[in-house]
Formats: sequence, structure tokens, C-alpha cells
Amino acid sequence: MTFATVPASRALSGVKYEIRGQLARRALELERMGNEIIALNIGNPGLYGFRTPETMRQAMVRNLARSEPYCHQKGIFPAREAVVMQQQSRGIMDVGAEDVFIGNGVSELIDLSLRALLNDGDEVLIPSPDYPLWTAATVLNRGRAVHYPCRPENDFVPDAGEVESLITDRTRAIVIINPNNPTGAVYDRRVLEDLVRMAERHRLVVMSDEIYDQMLYDGAATVPVATLVEGSLCVTLSGLSKIYRACGYRVGWAVFSGNREHAGDYLHGLELLAALRLCSNVPGQWAVQTALGGFQSIGELVAPGGRLYDTRQALVEAVEESEFLELVAPRGAMYAFPRVSKERLPDFDDQRFGMDLLEHKHVLVAPGVSFNVPYNDHFRITTLPEPAVMRDVFARIEELLRDYAAAQV
Repeated sequence: MTFATVPASRALSGVKYEIRGQLARRALELERMGNEIIALNIGNPGLYGFRTPETMRQAMVRNLARSEPYCHQKGIFPAREAVVMQQQSRGIMDVGAEDVFIGNGVSELIDLSLRALLNDGDEVLIPSPDYPLWTAATVLNRGRAVHYPCRPENDFVPDAGEVESLITDRTRAIVIINPNNPTGAVYDRRVLEDLVRMAERHRLVVMSDEIYDQMLYDGAATVPVATLVEGSLCVTLSGLSKIYRACGYRVGWAVFSGNREHAGDYLHGLELLAALRLCSNVPGQWAVQTALGGFQSIGELVAPGGRLYDTRQALVEAVEESEFLELVAPRGAMYAFPRVSKERLPDFDDQRFGMDLLEHKHVLVAPGVSFNVPYNDHFRITTLPEPAVMRDVFARIEELLRDYAAAQV
């Protein structure tokens, strides 16, 4: 008996998430063959010895018996109220618990917020480079991702005038990722004000991904976008995964603020989608109140002498010593986005480099093209390992790049 091929949905054509794509699959094969791989392709703190604060674990454990039923589709009240109090402490006063949705990480909320918004062919302005889930979720939900450039020569900071030139009558929303993944850029108030005023002129929904908002270096500061938005609907997304090192808990939140007067249909649609999946992970939600109300240990990790700071410094110094690499030093988040000099290596290709680095040096990074950029001379690397490991990784990278240079002679 022969069986017909089972094709994938056509809706998946054009959907990419190369952070866990071909290279990650090959890394798993190499590990199964007994090779030790240094995986720096994804921001997963628990893999590098970072621990979720004990108080958060205890809050979850002590409430396990209360976590067996479904909760409200928006999440448990203590978690939503804790998010409200955090927002109010940051100057966002026009929100209540009804304006908060708890989800299975920010990833689910990105998908739900776009699914409730988009019709066929609607456009979303997304930064380039981007966190590729934003592009994938836009395409998957029948929209069109329009990438606005955040150029290396401008320290990966967007220009609002250039962004505005991309707006059409199909544009529905703009995505702002600050601090930025993958570049580590942190936008100042003026840049954010320009983007917000532009969005308000064109009645766009402002979607602000602020998952790294406390992961800042050398005096960098973030401005909550919701404090700037008055005339448009604003969606602020954050969660426990990064600042609180709790990726596996799968807890994120979306907060709706700004002008909600004409957003009733959209918010009702979002609540319908939330109800269709019944609720998000209940045990993890019990950690939210403790996380947001307790000691913010991330401050120690990003200060001089802290683990994240010192590894970032090791990376910056390694690039400075390299014959081939350039870097806009990250001011936030847990990544860097180095460039390989095309002047030194004219034939450099980031995807080939990613595979060669994995096969020959047993280091896994993410090629720059994974982040929806029009060039192929960057790669993303996470700053989570110990400083000594980071120095070793860049020694391996330098060896490979020297091999490339020798092959050109």
C-alpha cells in the first residue's frame, strides 16, 4: 500500500525561525555523536548556570494545589495586579488588571496580539534586524512584514522619517524592540518620541517588546514606551524569561494602555483567542507577584563585577583584538551582533560561517540573516557563558577567520 505525501500548510511558506533551524539540528546530531557543543544561538540563561530566584520557585511550589483548575483566560488576578503595580511605578497610570493578559511567554502573546489584529495583506512595521518571531507571526497570521532599517552605521537605531516613508494604507502596527534583540541597542527618549508621534499620526497600534528592560550596561536607561503614547493603542510585552531567568516557566504579559476608546473590537477578539486556549500555565503565574515585588537581582548581574557585565566586557575586548571583527557594543539585553569585515574577507557568508564554526570549532551561533537583514556579514551570539568561555569562543572564531583569509591568498 502506498500513502500520499502529507504536505505542510501553505500558511507556513515564508515562515522562518532559523535560531532553531538547520544549524541547531546539526548541533544536536553532533552532540549525539559525543561532541561537546558550546551553544550560543539562543538566550536561555538556565543552560549557563543562572538560577531563577528562590523566592519565585517557592511561590510556585506553595501554590501548586491551587493551580490544578483552569484560571481566567487573562490569568490569575494576583499576577495581573502585580503587573499593574509595576506599570504604575513606571509612570503608566491608566491601566488596571482588566488591561493585562498573561500568556505562555511573550512568544504566545506576540502571536495572539497579531492574530487578533491582522487581516489578509495588512502590514506591520518591524525592525531589521528583528527578533524573528515577530516576522514569522506576522506572516503566519496573513500579514506582511515591512522591515524598517536599523543601520549598523547608526548604532542600530532607527530613523523615524525613514520608518514613516514605509507606511501605506495597509499598515496597522509598528513593533519596537527596546532594548533590542539581536543588537543590544538601547533607544533614547528622543528616538522613541519620534516613533510614537509618527505612529499616532497614522493611527498605528504600538507594540513595544520590553522583555530586556532591566538588562542595561554602563549607564544606559530605558524609557517605557507606554509613558509616551497617548493617541494610539499601546501594547507593552514582557515576562519572566530573561530578567528573572525563568524561561521554562513560560510566563509573559501584555499590557494595553493609551487610547483604547476605539479598540474594543480588537480587545474582545484578543480575549476570545485567549479563551480558546483556556488559560496559560497556572503554576508559573504564581511567581509573578514575588518576582515583580521582590529584590531585583538582575541589577547585580549587569553591574561591573557581575556575570553578565563581565562576559559582555570579555566579548567587547575580544572583538577589539580581532583582525576581522567589528562591533557596536551592546548597551542592553544578552546578545551581541558582531560584523565580519568584508574588506578583509570579501567572500564571507554568515550561513557558511555558522556551519563551519559548528562543524570545525563546535560553537553554535546564529547567522545574521536569521534576523531579517539584507546583508550577510553579521552573526548573533549570546553573552550568557562565563567570561573565560567567551574568550575561548572568540579564539576559535579568530582561528576560523584566519583559515578563511589564508584560503583567499
